Amino acid sequence: MSSDFEGYEQDFAVLTAEITSKIARVPRLPPDEKKQMVANVEKQLEEAKELLEQMDLEVREIPPQSRGMYSNRMRSYKQEMGKLETDFKRSRIAYSDEVRNELLGDDGNSSENQCHENHSQERKKKKKKKRKENRVELIKLREERAHLLDNTERLERSSRRLEAGYQIAVETEQIGQEMLENLSHDREKIQRARERLRETDANLGKSSRVLTGMLRRIIQNRILVVILAIILVVTILMAVTFSVRRH
Repeated sequence: MSSDFEGYEQDFAVLTAEITSKIARVPRLPPDEKKQMVANVEKQLEEAKELLEQMDLEVREIPPQSRGMYSNRMRSYKQEMGKLETDFKRSRIAYSDEVRNELLGDDGNSSENQCHENHSQERKKKKKKKRKENRVELIKLREERAHLLDNTERLERSSRRLEAGYQIAVETEQIGQEMLENLSHDREKIQRARERLRETDANLGKSSRVLTGMLRRIIQNRILVVILAIILVVTILMAVTFSVRRH
């Protein structure tokens, strides 16, 4: 799901960059090329809108717990799309005013009187000069705006990358904390097991000493019993011998 969104995202970035470049070039083109460029930009704007719709559908299918980051991206892309449409409208308005001024200039030249021809030509030159200066200034402003938009886009991409890196770092930190906690629990279990082994070893030593003492006592008792039995047998034999001799 996220791979499809990122693919649409890359296509949108390339397409908006082309649109921005073409909008900045519109005022500097000849009339015929301007018409073709305007039509081309309109077509690309429609394609960008379709990409936004596809991206919006992809975001809706993402689980709610992971949807926040993609929703923020969509808001920035929609704002960028609105800026592009505004810039394109301004460019078209400037282009329409230019064409109208040229047509009015041509009609005025055809309808002016011959006696004021020199004066009108001088005024026309001034207007053309002023118009040229305004056009150059407008082109500079649009180039600066396109450059600013490009820088803004780069900053937004860098910001998104930093945000993604920050989230990865936070997730890594959480995983590290969980691993440290698990290791701490395992260490406590190992220490408890060692203590139990020591206690068991000590108990086994005590039991071994007790058993050894019991075996010694058993052996001693058996030796005493054997000695007593021998004494008893000897006594009996002596008694029998004495009794036989008397008879």
